[in-house]
Parts: sequence; C-alpha cells; structure tokens
Amino acid sequence: MAEKAIAGVLMNGQHNFAWITGGASNGVDQSRDNGVASILVTRNGEKFLLANRIEMPRMLAEEVSAGDFQPIDYSWQDEKSSGKWLIEIAKDLAGGDIVTDIALDPGTPAVDGMISQARRSLTEPEIERFRSLGRDAAAALDEVFDQIEPGQTELEIASLMRSELNRHNIRSVVTLVAADDRIAKYRHPVPTSKRFEKTVMLVTCARRSGLIASVTRIASIGAASTDLLERTASTAFVNASLLHATKEGVSGSELYDVAAKAYAEAGFSDEIDKHHQGGAAGYRTREWVAHPNSNDIVGPDQAFAWNPSITGTKVEETVIVSGGRCEVVTASQRFPQIVTTIDGVDYRSPGILEI
Repeated sequence: MAEKAIAGVLMNGQHNFAWITGGASNGVDQSRDNGVASILVTRNGEKFLLANRIEMPRMLAEEVSAGDFQPIDYSWQDEKSSGKWLIEIAKDLAGGDIVTDIALDPGTPAVDGMISQARRSLTEPEIERFRSLGRDAAAALDEVFDQIEPGQTELEIASLMRSELNRHNIRSVVTLVAADDRIAKYRHPVPTSKRFEKTVMLVTCARRSGLIASVTRIASIGAASTDLLERTASTAFVNASLLHATKEGVSGSELYDVAAKAYAEAGFSDEIDKHHQGGAAGYRTREWVAHPNSNDIVGPDQAFAWNPSITGTKVEETVIVSGGRCEVVTASQRFPQIVTTIDGVDYRSPGILEI
C-alpha cells in the first residue's frame, strides 16, 4: 500500500482469501479464481469482510469471525447491477483509492504478483498446516494402492484417489492417472477409460485450507522393469540435485541450470525440454516455476514442489526449505525410497512400489 500510495487492498481471489484468513475459504464455484466474499485491508489497519446477504451468514458461521474481520453486507441485486459496486464500497471504507488482487474492474489495478511475494515465506502455523496436509495426502495415496487392481480404468482409479483425499478433507485440484504406455506418452495424463494392466502413475495437487501439496506415485504389478527402475533412479538424482541447490538467495534460473546439468550427468540431457521442473509451492500449485530467465529468488521458510521427469517416469514431492535444510512433507510410509547422496547429504525420493 505504501509503494502504490493507496488506501487499501481488496482480495477476492480464492487463493489470497485463504492466505489472508489463515486457511478459510470463499470458494463456491471452483472453476473460477473469484470467490463469493472479499477481504479489504486498509492502510490504517482495518480489516473488513465484504459479501452479499446470501453468503454472509455462512461466512461468519463457518469461515471467518466478525471479531477478526468487520462484516459489510449488501444485496445480491446491487452486486449484480454494476461491476463497480464492490470497488465503490471498498473505496468508501478505505477512504481512498484501492487495488485488487485479481482483475475485478478495468479501472482498478490488480496486483496479484505483488501479493504473491508476500505469500511466499510461510509462517509457523502455515508450516504446521503444510506438514499435516502433506502427511495426509501421502497417506491417502498409499491407501489408493491398497485398492487398485489390474483391469480398473484410469477414471476408476482417479475416483478412488479423489475419494481417499476427500476422507482427509482434501480436494484434488489436479488429478492425473496414467496406465502403462500412457506414462511415457504424456506428461499430463488426464484420466481416460484405458484399463490398467502392469504399471500405473498417480498424480495429485492436493489442497486443504488453501495450501497445495503436489505428489506423484508409480506402482508396478510384480517386479518393475529394469529400465523403469534405472530411469526412476536417474530422475531421483535430478530431484536430489534440485533439493540440494534450493537454498535461500538462489534464483530460479540458477535452479534451472542445476536441473539441466543433472539431466546431462544422468545421460538424459534432452529430457529437460519435455516438461517444466516445478518450483515454489503454496497457495497456488506453483507460485513460480524455475526456467532459464527466472529472476525469482528462494526465500526463507518457503515450500517447493520439484517434479523432474524422464520419459516413462517421474518424481514429485513437496518440501519446506527452512534453516538450510529441506523437509519432505509428503513422504510415504509405504513406498520404497531412493537415497541419493550429494556432498554427504542424503536426499530421499519415492521409488517404484511393487504390488
């Protein structure tokens, strides 16, 4: 607010609402960034909850407290009558010009990029929520592998995965399933009616209380092929190299270079061109992605989800980088671990589960 010389910031995006409220939700229509309620924070420290009279009772009963955010309600008719209705209310409350997080009005600047920088360093409560989310997401995927059988379709397996995550109050905002040859064909295998026979890959970006943990797991009926095991070990080396290099002050472009070097050292130099490698995590599946021109910088107490892949396999966990170490929050209690040692430090990546 000081930098923009404005009186307030209005946050309506579902990701920012969850961040500013410590995990509450303003989401109803999950196909949109927009939520059904907004938070206004003013330059003089006031905090308001703005919602129409359809949503306000539930928001106060189930999501946020009137003791934390002063409620300001309005009719849905007024809300629908003018695209500037919410903006004008917010400006009156703030006593001057405002900005929004996401685009709500053509005449009001949107500054989600600036807000995303404020989201990056996690508070201690956020770290605890991330640990709990990661633990439950990993456990849910472990449970899925107790239920899958050859002959099931990718769609059926995806339904099982969503169901297990739902039991932990987790929503899968990205759900991918690949059976057998589709693992090698597509980096983003949206589930189909293809039936699983030998090998299956499950991917989720699992959201709870606004935070998102990303996880990939691969299993084989009986012994996995030597080629799959070797490719996965090489992918784990790239993952370990990225974890080893993810330290405060390092840029996204430097991390990209680390990944490129690791792929080349493993004998798969062209694989970096076939998919992005991941990056910072949080209230988005990726707050930023490492690429050759990235000037994003690793900050303190930040979450990362690296997802290196070599055709036919992939490694993906969510970690928190804090105090010079990487803590894996999505570690599985069931999957074998590939241990990669770099400069005397052991890094663990999920291997192939044989069932």
